[in-house]
Amino acid sequence: MIRPDLTLPIPDEIHAAHFIGIGGSGMSGLARMFLKRGIRVSGSDRADSPGLRELETLGATVFVGHDARHLGDADTVVHTGAIWPENPEFVLAKERGLHVIHRSQALHWLIGGRRLVAVAGAHGKTSSTGMIVTALQRLGADPAFVNGGVIAELGTSSGSGADELFVVEADESDGTFLLYDTSVALITNVDPDHVDFYGSDDDFYAAFVRFADDAREAVVISADDPGARRIRGRIAHENVVTFGMDATADVRLSDVVADGPVAFTLSHAGRTVAARLAVPGVHNAINAAGAIAVLIALGHELESAVRAVEPFAGTARRFELHGVQRGVSVYDDYAHHPAEVAAALAGARSVVGEGRIIAVHQPHTYSRTAVMSPWFAEVLEELADETVVLDVYGAREDPVDGVTGALVSEAFADPARVRFIPDWQEAADHTASIAREGDFIVTLGCGNVNLLVPQLFEALAARDRAGSEGE
Repeated sequence: MIRPDLTLPIPDEIHAAHFIGIGGSGMSGLARMFLKRGIRVSGSDRADSPGLRELETLGATVFVGHDARHLGDADTVVHTGAIWPENPEFVLAKERGLHVIHRSQALHWLIGGRRLVAVAGAHGKTSSTGMIVTALQRLGADPAFVNGGVIAELGTSSGSGADELFVVEADESDGTFLLYDTSVALITNVDPDHVDFYGSDDDFYAAFVRFADDAREAVVISADDPGARRIRGRIAHENVVTFGMDATADVRLSDVVADGPVAFTLSHAGRTVAARLAVPGVHNAINAAGAIAVLIALGHELESAVRAVEPFAGTARRFELHGVQRGVSVYDDYAHHPAEVAAALAGARSVVGEGRIIAVHQPHTYSRTAVMSPWFAEVLEELADETVVLDVYGAREDPVDGVTGALVSEAFADPARVRFIPDWQEAADHTASIAREGDFIVTLGCGNVNLLVPQLFEALAARDRAGSEGE
């Protein structure tokens, strides 16, 4: 992992940019915006993907695998924190003395002096960002945006926009959300994570306080989340808008009905509006309240803001339905923190009816798994009927002795409801064998667990073929 050095100068002009790790949703979104600016773009990723092919059709030169020769004549190199210092493209860029900037610095360059809405939080920020962007478009604005996931109704994670507004999902994991000149800051929650970067919970909280106080116009923050409440008293900003179910919330959520697409009531400044979203889950009602509070801070009326948020159709890898095989629905969700897993499974529970939920959980990073495996087990055991645990997706981290997915399965109180299966084909076959009509299979994790979905469909189909042959 490379820690971003935010002291490095950002170039005034960029003519040819090379992206190391261009296939990710965030990086590919940046690359598309660079192309829109008329900048020559090249990039590499460790594996091929539809995202790479799409960028190629837009005019980018893309490579599978990392090789120093891929740099070509780039004058600027953009990288993520997930690459290793030994990456040959990164090494050569440093040797050549090129501008080597973190993706957050590239985003800062794109934003320029536009009026920025920045969304931060341990979870909920991708959906919240998508809600704000699509609502602004329905309200007649044309914001630029960069999101951490593809917004379903737009089919993209980024857009150039023509007006002064720029909306971004800001990453708190490495402190880069403090780089931006934010006008309106949305804090969805302050759930301590990324201690590997910050060193302590106190430092994590302090970063959010600074993020809030640096906002030029307004701070929108959860009234419900314990971490957000913890820092609220430390925020010195004069314009703080709270949202949530708490009785003190400025934008108050009540009467939530989560049986199917979630319905609720929102109250603000003596006015009350009933709402019904197109997506399920109490967590999405909370996300919507935060998005609506941002729209109010930007000058929109409560009812028009609610109507603009209601049609939001979700984002890729957020409770995303991939299909149904003989009555078994297969969903994928990016959830990789216990609170996110809880929200995803609670949302699934609200629409599964009489069916069961079979969770396929891929732990993400060794550091998080070592610390949070009991919490993951508690959430999975409470909210899923059956759980299959895969091995750890290490991402930027080296393996740690004794830290595997078994830490999660071994923390279950009832071992009969969980299986640790590191082999993907075996995991797919087992999951298919226990699934029945009406059940939901939900893959969970921000690694590559979504790539298991085709194997699950094939295993379900093979089970059905075997059943038909036996009749």
